[in-house]
Amino acid sequence: MKVLVFYTKSFSYHPATKNLENAPDSGRDKTFNNCLLAFIQVEEADEEKDVKSREKKLVNHLKWAARKNNTQCIILHSFAHISYSKASVDFTKAIFDAAQARLENAGYKVSQTPFGYFLDLKMEAPGYSLARIWAEL
Repeated sequence: MKVLVFYTKSFSYHPATKNLENAPDSGRDKTFNNCLLAFIQVEEADEEKDVKSREKKLVNHLKWAARKNNTQCIILHSFAHISYSKASVDFTKAIFDAAQARLENAGYKVSQTPFGYFLDLKMEAPGYSLARIWAEL
C-alpha cells in the first residue's frame, strides 16, 4: 500500500466522471477545511494479508500524520496512480470502510471521496515539511 498525505487548509471535490459501472451515486460537491487528505493506493500484494492488518497499518499512519498536523479531520481518497499494482476494487473498498470505522471510533471526523469516480480536485496545502508525507505501508 502506498499513501501520499497532504495537510490541507482547504480541499474540495466535484465528481467528474464515473469510472466504475456499479459505483453508487456520487452525491454533490464537498468542501473541507483543515483536514488531512490521504491519497491511498492499495496494491495487489496487500491482498495476501487480511483487511484488518492492512487497515490497522493505514490507520496508525494516518493518526500519526493527523497528530503532526494538529487535525481531527481525515479524508480518504482512492488514488490508483501511485503504483502499477492494484488490489481488487472490493478489497480496496473494504480497507477504506474499515479504516473509516476505526478512525471514527478514535474520535476523528472521517470522509471518503466518492469511490469509483474521477474527481475535479481543488486544494490549498501549506508549504512545510510534515504537510506532505509519503509512505509505503
